[in-house]
Amino acid sequence: MASSASTFAADNSTSYAWNQFQSLLEVTQKMGARVAGTKQENEMAQWMSDEMTAMGYKVKSLPFKYRAKNGKVESQNLVVDIKGDSKDIIVVGAHYDSTGEKAGSLGILDNGSGMVALMALANELKGKKLPYSVRLIAFGAEENGLNGSKAYVNRSDNPLNNVVTMINLDTIIGGDKLYVHSPLTKPYNCSYVKSPKFESSSEIREALRSVSKDLYGKDAHLLHQPFPGYPEGQTGSWSDHAPFACNGIKTAYLEATNFEINGKSGNDGYSQIADKEFWTCFDEEAIGACNRKEEKYWGSIWHTKFDHPDYLMPRFSKRLQKQLDQNVNVLSKFVLTADKWIKE
Repeated sequence: MASSASTFAADNSTSYAWNQFQSLLEVTQKMGARVAGTKQENEMAQWMSDEMTAMGYKVKSLPFKYRAKNGKVESQNLVVDIKGDSKDIIVVGAHYDSTGEKAGSLGILDNGSGMVALMALANELKGKKLPYSVRLIAFGAEENGLNGSKAYVNRSDNPLNNVVTMINLDTIIGGDKLYVHSPLTKPYNCSYVKSPKFESSSEIREALRSVSKDLYGKDAHLLHQPFPGYPEGQTGSWSDHAPFACNGIKTAYLEATNFEINGKSGNDGYSQIADKEFWTCFDEEAIGACNRKEEKYWGSIWHTKFDHPDYLMPRFSKRLQKQLDQNVNVLSKFVLTADKWIKE
């Protein structure tokens, strides 16, 4: 399938995605971290809205409020609808807020990468014939409790009408390997949903894997190996797929990390990278810390000082570009051929 992969990877979406990532770096370095409810989060929402509008899309802002330790907080979700042949809807979502600002994080990977993939997908789908309608959602206030996605699914205007699946993009580049997950078969805590109906299907996960294998062969998205409490390929409720799964929607979740690393809590994917620069001391043979009592960094990027252009770009620019392009290409191909993959 090499010829198929190279042909698809050569289209305009790849160059647009990487150029947009460069723009995000510039904007973020001027703006700073975009903590939920802050001026910076609102400015990032406006930047993203302006970029989507410049492509010719109508962007709908859906403000919401939620209660935090310091009182009521305001944020917003951004929604772009792209009409397809069917009224049934594929949702692709990514949060745009960041956290770890006290440690020095600028949220370039978590979740600037997801934001850029949303914009690149919008660019790729312009003028294309789509078997399903597509809804792109940029969620606010994910990092402190999935507040944006919870607010979205709980709206009174039936926002899940005709939604058949949701694909979540959260930290999709930077880690050593690309993965795709489905929800746990054991139901999440869905107490925040009015009428929970948990859906743990792996159908969309396996469809995305099939697309990735067709395009990238041995470099396709992986399933993580089993670890305690998490069977192979299944993930927890800590990102924006969860409120959709709690509402009976089939979901999948793209992520870049490394489940082979023996991290602080074992092989749980929180240690994303085996590069020694991101460890106090990395033991290549053990695939973990030289000294578990003395290790400070554990190969983690998200929420740390390492999620910053100064650390990432000199070391990993080629990897970041390759992974970003792969994710966008897989998403594009899936959406454009969704009638082949989605079972009614």
